[in-house]
Amino acid sequence: MGFQTPQYKLNEYLTRARTGKIQLPDFQRGYKWEDERIRQLLITVLRGHPLGVVMLLNTNNDQVRFKPRPIEGVDVPADAVAESLLLDGQQRLTSLTQALTGDGVVHTMDSRGKRMDRRYFIDMHVAVQGEDRIDEAILSLPADGIERTNFGKDVVRDVSTPEKQQAAGMFPVNLLFGDAMSWLFELNNIELMKEFNETILRPVLAYDIPAIELDKDTSKGAVATVFEKVNVGGLPLNVFELLTATFAGDPDYYAAHGTDFRLNDDWKATQARFESYPVLAGLENTDFLQAVTLLTTRKRNHEYTGSRPPAISAKREDVLKLTLADYLEWVEPLREAFTWASDFLADRHIFDTRFLPYPKQLVPLAAIRAVMGGDADLIGPRARLVRWLWCGILGELYGGAIETRFVRDLEQVPAWARGDDGAATPNTVNDATFVESRLHSLRTRNAAAYKGIYALLLGNEARDWMEDKALDKVQYVNLAVDIHHIFPKKWCAEHDIDDERRESIVNKTAISAVTNRTIGGAAPSSYLSLIAKKAQIDPALLDGLLEAHLVPAELLREDDFDTYFVERRRRLCDLVEAAMGKNVPRDVGSDDAEDSTQFEITEIEELPDEAD
Repeated sequence: MGFQTPQYKLNEYLTRARTGKIQLPDFQRGYKWEDERIRQLLITVLRGHPLGVVMLLNTNNDQVRFKPRPIEGVDVPADAVAESLLLDGQQRLTSLTQALTGDGVVHTMDSRGKRMDRRYFIDMHVAVQGEDRIDEAILSLPADGIERTNFGKDVVRDVSTPEKQQAAGMFPVNLLFGDAMSWLFELNNIELMKEFNETILRPVLAYDIPAIELDKDTSKGAVATVFEKVNVGGLPLNVFELLTATFAGDPDYYAAHGTDFRLNDDWKATQARFESYPVLAGLENTDFLQAVTLLTTRKRNHEYTGSRPPAISAKREDVLKLTLADYLEWVEPLREAFTWASDFLADRHIFDTRFLPYPKQLVPLAAIRAVMGGDADLIGPRARLVRWLWCGILGELYGGAIETRFVRDLEQVPAWARGDDGAATPNTVNDATFVESRLHSLRTRNAAAYKGIYALLLGNEARDWMEDKALDKVQYVNLAVDIHHIFPKKWCAEHDIDDERRESIVNKTAISAVTNRTIGGAAPSSYLSLIAKKAQIDPALLDGLLEAHLVPAELLREDDFDTYFVERRRRLCDLVEAAMGKNVPRDVGSDDAEDSTQFEITEIEELPDEAD
């Protein structure tokens, strides 16, 4: 990447903006400066102070073909060809172009965000008194030049016509680079005209703005990096916005369809497909693009015949290398794969985003499905996919450096899941570990493993304790199922149960809102009798319902928290072992159950479970 640092007159920027030689890349967000900020910008220019640099990208670049769009408020010629794209300085150049050219009307907003149109004027009598009076001299008035008060009934100032402007000595700033002298000659005040010309007009015509011009060898990745470093006051730029502009400028698509490809519209179509799948509600457009990149780079890797095939990747720089043809090849298979992933997770009792352990794990899951096709639904391969899923969740492996894991998953899981000869066990399965003491620090649904154990309990043929309804996808919403304490918080406080064990997932399970209200703060021995009476069921049947939640019914009826905690912890370890297909080290002895100092609490208490 190379660059130059020339300086151009402000008037040259304005001319290039109005003729379309400088335009915006399509990923740039809209104009949003407030009225006072624009006024301060004009003060900076008229004082001759620097307003910073602008950054331009040469459009004669084979690597970066962003679709250009004109600066807002400017009608460029239909045949205009952008020579430079404005990467930094959009708000400043848009403000100056609207204020200093054409009719001078700027589409802006007040400090409360209310939209309004304004024009800016220079009080000549004040401005010529020196630089320190410029702030007072620059006035923002309504677009029609009439300033009103008393809810629009009374006129405070009227400079709506050139004659009224000249009589008041109010110079419209949109004439600074226009027909200023003709306007000034009508003043009938030669001394004021000369003084204004010397102190204001001539200096502003010589005003320079430095530029950084990126050359034609600049890559899309470099554009993104540079843009984010200079655009510190704006929102972060993501690859979706860059590709939106790139895809819109694809000449082959335009030649075939007579229109540009709109990535944002296509993403809306994808979201519409996903509306009936709640677990996909949090899927981001960049997640979808990562899945496309994984499949694209995998295809290139497998088709390469040389000695050093390109790597499979989900990194940002490789997402930016996607072509529109790459995207169109995989968009439909991935739409189907993500909806399949939603059903796959629902079979694991993960129904919505609230209890989705790792939203980003959807990316490799969908990519794996796209590679495996129908094989992913066969009993043997599906069982291995389920094991891989739980290893990732319970081993808590998708919290950081996930792009590398995505790649390894796509490289290793399909062949292993199919049972191909010589296929090695995937890294995600090998790397996953879960130890008994982790149950003590799983306290809220911030943790992926917490959500995973919750889903495993739902899948253990668990039913509600009062209503004869399975906690499945249909009843899950109807029953307002959530995680609640088994030994209630109130009872635990009264019996000096330490916070660590009270809030641990060992003391929680999934029950309906109605059942939770029935439990209240009573001792288990009391509320079980009340549940049996209200539900009109035999205590033995109720005990069976408890056992499906891995709750030792006998110990619950005896209000024996300490023994209960040790036994249920053991059962949960067995549940985790079965899901992961590997042993859970038992690193807590029963004698240590009440020692609350030996376990490090790692959860951030931002999403507490529903109060009991």
